[in-house]
Amino acid sequence: MSAHHHSDNVQELYEGDQSKLYSGVLSHHHDINSTESKGQVKRIWKITLWLTIITIAEVAVGLWAHHSGAFPKVFLAFYFLGLTVVKAALIVRVFMHLGDEKKNFVMAIIIPLTLFVWFIIAFLADGDFWLRMNNTQAHTRTEQVQKW
Repeated sequence: MSAHHHSDNVQELYEGDQSKLYSGVLSHHHDINSTESKGQVKRIWKITLWLTIITIAEVAVGLWAHHSGAFPKVFLAFYFLGLTVVKAALIVRVFMHLGDEKKNFVMAIIIPLTLFVWFIIAFLADGDFWLRMNNTQAHTRTEQVQKW
């Protein structure tokens, strides 16, 4: 567990001093001028450009829709949700390196995430139902009291 050992055994690093794991000593790219490194940098810039374009499109449509009122709110909600999912997928795939992982590992993350999103939607729908039901019952009770 000492920070002074000089072993290059990755297993020992996981069990002990992890500073080499995150310091770049065990980097996959030994030469930053190699074609592999330049390709990775080009890929990162390409994804950054796509994220910028999508964000500009979201802001532009949001401002235009706010001032013109031309689009129904449901359309705008699905538009923004769709673009947000695309941006999240790009970020997870490139910047979190999930695009380079095995399919089983990706599914082990995507399936629970999908279930979690379904869980949130189900609870919001249930909460909306109970809110409407309580408001309706309160309105009915008020009318009954006023009749007496």
